[in-house]
Amino acid sequence: MGAASLRGKELNEVLADSIFSGAEIALIDDESQAGQIEAAGDEATVIQRIEEDSFAHVDFVFFTGAEEMTRKHWKEALSAGASIVDSSDALEDVPGVLVRAPWILEEPISGRADAMNLNTPAIIPAHPVAVVLALLVARLQKLGELRRISATVLEAASEYGRAAIDELHHQTVALLSFQSLPKEIYDTQVAFNVVPSFGESKMLGKSEARIRRHYQLLRGGQLADAGIQLLHVPVFHGVGLSLAVEFDQPLPVERVEAALHGDHIEIAAGDAPPDSLRSAGQSDVIVQARSQSGTDAATSRFWIWASFDNLKIASLNAVACAMELRKLRPQGEVQ
Repeated sequence: MGAASLRGKELNEVLADSIFSGAEIALIDDESQAGQIEAAGDEATVIQRIEEDSFAHVDFVFFTGAEEMTRKHWKEALSAGASIVDSSDALEDVPGVLVRAPWILEEPISGRADAMNLNTPAIIPAHPVAVVLALLVARLQKLGELRRISATVLEAASEYGRAAIDELHHQTVALLSFQSLPKEIYDTQVAFNVVPSFGESKMLGKSEARIRRHYQLLRGGQLADAGIQLLHVPVFHGVGLSLAVEFDQPLPVERVEAALHGDHIEIAAGDAPPDSLRSAGQSDVIVQARSQSGTDAATSRFWIWASFDNLKIASLNAVACAMELRKLRPQGEVQ
């Protein structure tokens, strides 16, 4: 659902490389997007409009469009027997809906998430920034107590969909042409600018609150708390995360990077630091650590710089959530 959105298109690509690659995939969106042709696996598929029987014989429904679309149709999908993965964040206030990040459950830390059961109505994949932050903190805690953690998140336009990317582009062109700026999505200049808030509906504040909320759910009292600040930067795609951490003991930077390295995290090698261009389309988070003093001496204070493809990480998490839901669904045929 919402197949024409940026999140929908990215999820469609991730599904083609996942355990669900052999499944029959239907691409659905509202009337305005119906008829577009997209690839679904190795085949070209037409995006269908929403019909009364859209959820018949469907095992999983991924909601990736507008919140209004999810609120309007999720109960229909649930009544049809589908497992629901809500990437639109529309259902967070619905009783029983869980925020999940299976990557964090892979770490040897317990007590961070409620268990799913047959009464779980839907799963919300945790915000990709919360997932990455929790993954980094879980790895760092292996080295000892973390006294302080502060995270500055540099957010790109793609978090708000294609309309935000288009408006950033048009603002950039308008500024270079000395023309007035379009401000339908943003109520301020975001081209060539870094802003801590924008939008009449306080969009950036809502995103920051969601990241904090999801991180608190993922840490479950087991991961160290973190101060989080969100800034919007004039970048079309990809998120940067600057993490200031302080340990209870001095450590060499090599030990910090060794602790971070593993599944889902790639350590930047040599003089090629992580950046948005390098992480675009990548399934892993690219990370680099350095001491706050800038020297090679052992210290308790470090800068951790991470770059990742926000849409890719979000889609991978959504598929991982569906794989968890798959365990609750009956396998084979009922005799």
